[in-house]
Amino acid sequence: MSELRRMVSSSNALFVFEAAARSGSFTRAAEELNVTQPAVSRMLSRFEGHLGLRLFERGGKGAVLTPEGEVLYRRVADGFRSIEAGLREVEQLRGGKETVTISVSSAFTTHWLMPRMDQFQRQFPSVDLRFQMIAGSLRGPVDNVDLGMRFLDGDEAVPAEAMVVREVMLPICSPGYRQAEPEAEATGEGNTIINLTDSALDWAERYPPFATGRPGPVKTLSFSDYAVVVQAALLGQGVAFGWITVVSHALRSGALVPASDRLTRGERNCVLLTPRNRPPSPVVGAIRDWIGAELKGEIEAIDALHPGLGLRRACYG
Repeated sequence: MSELRRMVSSSNALFVFEAAARSGSFTRAAEELNVTQPAVSRMLSRFEGHLGLRLFERGGKGAVLTPEGEVLYRRVADGFRSIEAGLREVEQLRGGKETVTISVSSAFTTHWLMPRMDQFQRQFPSVDLRFQMIAGSLRGPVDNVDLGMRFLDGDEAVPAEAMVVREVMLPICSPGYRQAEPEAEATGEGNTIINLTDSALDWAERYPPFATGRPGPVKTLSFSDYAVVVQAALLGQGVAFGWITVVSHALRSGALVPASDRLTRGERNCVLLTPRNRPPSPVVGAIRDWIGAELKGEIEAIDALHPGLGLRRACYG
């Protein structure tokens, strides 16, 4: 499995490749995945560059697979069918469990919840957890799920039991990226800023020079999925803007470090809401409390690691 992670640039690349190969069109793949066609094209170009070969012949006939692409598509399609069959078997074996559906971002799921799923399952052995994934902003009603993470403006009423944490962000990067190589300093190599596509927040302009030892001109990388933004930072590709609700696990483990000693506190609150038309079950309330307590413990640990940030005060003060 570790070899597969090295060979594949990201799990998202496999999903995008499979959709484009199956549909024979970057446009239809984009519609299926709810992203833009240029985003699909960029993802596949990066995937081809990572592999060092071409997977598609681009032209007037749509997305036509090369011989290498045909081989990879057969294997990927077989693998996805096998995973789907396994998930169906798991569903069939389910018995005596309560299904809880939560509405959260793909980034929160990938970078905060997945690393502690074993812990969650030990804490809630009778719960089958299902996800309604949101790739964009965490807004909108919480109706057809049991629990939903949302960001509400500071002047919106928040039930006391739903409050999780204030919105706090900071520049983050990998430890290796922060410790710039000598040749980067010697050649005047600048920082790479990793952005979320179409984000109106020009966050990098608001910060003093980052603590990375890279004095040269700034470059940018942009991704349409915030989960990939954070993954790029974890891989040492540059400096990203980290929402504490997503990057706290990586900051606590040391996989990410602050790229500045200054935080930004937003105008919103992160909350965990339940539907208005029905009361939450006891286990849903327990899951909400568990997420809040886990995040708070993590923030307190980061505050001890990086006391100059004042993170705990910013999040809860």
